[in-house]
Amino acid sequence: MLTSLLDFVSSSLFLGAIAQGLCYAAVGCGVYITFRNLAFPDLTIDGSLPLGAGLSAVLILQAQWSPWLTLPVACMGGALAGMTTGWLTTRLKIHGLLAGILVSMALYTVNLRVMGNRSNLPLLGLPTIFSSLDALLTNPDAQAVIVFAVIIGVVVLGLHYFLHTEVGLAMRATGTNEQMVRAQGVNPEAMQVMGLAIANGLVALCGAMLAQYLSFADVNLGLGLIVTGLASVIIGETLFQPRTTGGALLSLCGGSMLYRIAIALALRLDFELGWLHIKLDPLDFKLATAVLVIIALPSQRGRFFRFRAGR
Repeated sequence: MLTSLLDFVSSSLFLGAIAQGLCYAAVGCGVYITFRNLAFPDLTIDGSLPLGAGLSAVLILQAQWSPWLTLPVACMGGALAGMTTGWLTTRLKIHGLLAGILVSMALYTVNLRVMGNRSNLPLLGLPTIFSSLDALLTNPDAQAVIVFAVIIGVVVLGLHYFLHTEVGLAMRATGTNEQMVRAQGVNPEAMQVMGLAIANGLVALCGAMLAQYLSFADVNLGLGLIVTGLASVIIGETLFQPRTTGGALLSLCGGSMLYRIAIALALRLDFELGWLHIKLDPLDFKLATAVLVIIALPSQRGRFFRFRAGR
């Protein structure tokens, strides 16, 4: 087992896990806003990520846009999806969980239309946000680690600043005590819509980065994404025990990378324990993910799922 661990650390698979962990940290930030700050069980992200991936792929493939310019467009697309969920919840009084499911379901068709009625768009041979590093690094995973680290660093710093502004504090307070926020003259419904827009914009940003990293956009990229986001936040909080908002954002980034490393390492394990032979293959990815989250959840003692009744 030790030999397998050392081989894994020295392999390109380790860099790939780090790169994916940094990319999915944007999803962790979005989940942190909805679940932690707003206490809102948002499942819109399952559709927001492929929306961001599809928008980025279409703009690069058909409109020949700069790969960097596709990122803010993807963010805006995800933000609109989040605002739709917020509108259904605040205006039509549809339960937040159901509203997210409905929007995510509708986004499946929207994503197919965005991608020209195709479920998959290849980006092989096209310029990406990593192309500027071709002269410095030949390893695509190393390029991805650098680019994703810069982007996620900017996201974390910007989010940390925003959450300490008056608007950000009002949004955070909305998930804790909506009545108190309303008494202070703040519209909690507007805060909720804004939080959902920011969260899904970050998830769509992850989709745009992921499509360029994988060299394709697929309509099923967001399948089971909520578990990935939860795993990042839960693992980060369990291991690092953050005390501040900045610490929480950094911990979820660390949790996202550790989660991806743990999954990649688990899929490489192959050992025998007496009569028991343990070996996982890529088909066991979802099972390994669920087991990892189940192991981490009890340490939260139910603190994570603090949803408001009737919302």
